[in-house]
Amino acid sequence: MRVLLHACCGPCLIYPADSLRRQGLDLTVLYYNPNIHPLAEYEKRRANLLEYCQKVGLTVASGDYNVDDYFSAVVSPEADRCHLCYQLRLGETARQAAAGGFDAFSTTLLVSPYQKHDELRQAGEAAASAAGVAFLYEDWRAGYRAGQARARELGMYRQKYCGCVYSKEESRTPKR
Repeated sequence: MRVLLHACCGPCLIYPADSLRRQGLDLTVLYYNPNIHPLAEYEKRRANLLEYCQKVGLTVASGDYNVDDYFSAVVSPEADRCHLCYQLRLGETARQAAAGGFDAFSTTLLVSPYQKHDELRQAGEAAASAAGVAFLYEDWRAGYRAGQARARELGMYRQKYCGCVYSKEESRTPKR
């Protein structure tokens, strides 16, 4: 089975990619993250991901970096920006999976204990329905710490926020 795996960054790719490969799946990685801000952060994460994929023999496809798409999707007073961001990124992943003849798609966001899994699953299933390709949901959170430890061993860049300007600001605010 051919799977297109959306990846937010190299460290979060490690565990899901290993899991899918152990299952014998034919894996291609998609780096599509117009939410990441600023551009220098986007490029740093992209370079880190490409280097890792080259080391482990994974093919990488990329989507456009158009922050206007992201801000158009999430900016409104009542917006649930995370859910809208999930819809944007998983929608594009599903479209690329369908166009590329993949059997299914998934996302490395499912490894993070900091993401909203119910909303990710809902966005993935909606995108799958719209594009006519299966969404492969797996809860990889149990492997998050192992993947991050491996990233540290490899000297990979590990960011402190999800990528968007909002989470960057939130990361600077002390937690109460």
